[in-house]
Order: sequence, then structure tokens, then C-alpha cells
Amino acid sequence: MAVSLNLPDTDLRSDCCSLGAGPLSPDEATRYAGLFTALSDPARLRILSEIAAGGCVPVIVGDLTTRVGISQPTVSHHLKKLVDAGLLDRVRDGRRVLHQVRPEPFAALRRVLQIG
Repeated sequence: MAVSLNLPDTDLRSDCCSLGAGPLSPDEATRYAGLFTALSDPARLRILSEIAAGGCVPVIVGDLTTRVGISQPTVSHHLKKLVDAGLLDRVRDGRRVLHQVRPEPFAALRRVLQIG
């Protein structure tokens, strides 16, 4: 049984529903799915939002542990997932390890999600 959606004129639909620069290739879909998977955990989103709220300056695990109220091993685990996905950079500074946001993947996600 066909369902009528009462959609507007075809020209309006194509303007409204253009996704980024067009359909994704299989490799692009896999890459973006990996980014979305890394972002799908609430703790990771909280950690990321804390880094972003601080102006995206590099932070150490201890600072994030205090800010988000999550144990150090758990924060380290989530930071590793975000680094592995390419969303954060990890930089050693002597004995400290700093994490900072990589803006490029977020710009790419914005382009992919740009609808309309």
C-alpha cells in the first residue's frame, strides 16, 4: 500500500534535501560512521563539550576528570577513543599528555550534515 506524504513541489524538495556535496561514497560513509560512533557515547560528548567550552585549548586528563566528575581511567579510555577516531590530538609535553580538539573532522561533519 502506497503512502501519500503530500510533499511540496519537486524543485523545493531537491533544494531542501540536498545533503552536503551529494551522496557519500562507501569510503566516506564508513569514515563518517566511525566519527559518529565515537561521538555516540554521552561521556565522550561531555568530555568534548568541556574541552570546547574552554576554548579548545589543550587539557590534561586530571583537569577533565575534575570537570566531568568521571574517574581518571574512564576519562583516559574515552579520550583514547576520540583520538583513535581522529577527533582529538594527543600531544606529550614532558610528563603530561595534552588533548585538544582537531577542527577538521568537525568541519567535515558539518558539511555532511548540511541539509537545505
